[in-house]
Amino acid sequence: MTEHKIITIGRQFGSGGHEIGNCLATRLNIPLYDNNLVRMVAEKLDIREETAQAVDETTLNSFLEGYVLAPIQRTGSAADDYTQPLTEQVYALQSEIIRKLADRGPCVIVGRCGDYVLREYPGLINVFICADREDRIRRIAQRYDMSERKAAEKIKRIDRERRYYYESHTGMEWGSIEAHQVLLNVSRLGLEGTVDLLEMMYRA
Repeated sequence: MTEHKIITIGRQFGSGGHEIGNCLATRLNIPLYDNNLVRMVAEKLDIREETAQAVDETTLNSFLEGYVLAPIQRTGSAADDYTQPLTEQVYALQSEIIRKLADRGPCVIVGRCGDYVLREYPGLINVFICADREDRIRRIAQRYDMSERKAAEKIKRIDRERRYYYESHTGMEWGSIEAHQVLLNVSRLGLEGTVDLLEMMYRA
């Protein structure tokens, strides 16, 4: 069991979770694992990155939900002949990769149920990032160059997907204090203030 610190960041869509994770990893000079986890999974499964991206943090994609690949071979597993849906293969392999990366050294992991996958790690710092709805709408509208109405719809859809994905794999409530050690509201703290607080927690 590792003794170094791992920071996992759950986040509402549009709250700035990726930016916070990236800034924090840069300050601490440790790796950030976020979208690059999708590339790692795609390479391992020998599928297109776009295909892995389509089921990343969602179990709601009706087309890909039933899409299956050849079984993932696990040495000594009694379930070697069981063919899982792609969504479950991606989750299982992504979880395996997360554990290996955490064993390797300190890092920041954004999303992907990282807090649950690493729940037994003594050095885990598990936070959830949220923000006021208005701030999230403005951020997404600006980032994707869309109307605020479209941004609100996108936020609602992706939050719903992330919630269902998290709760279906963990049995815990997404964004709750029961599931996370710390909840941080970026609208109150600001991006820099949130990073400052997380850096202080890491170095404590």
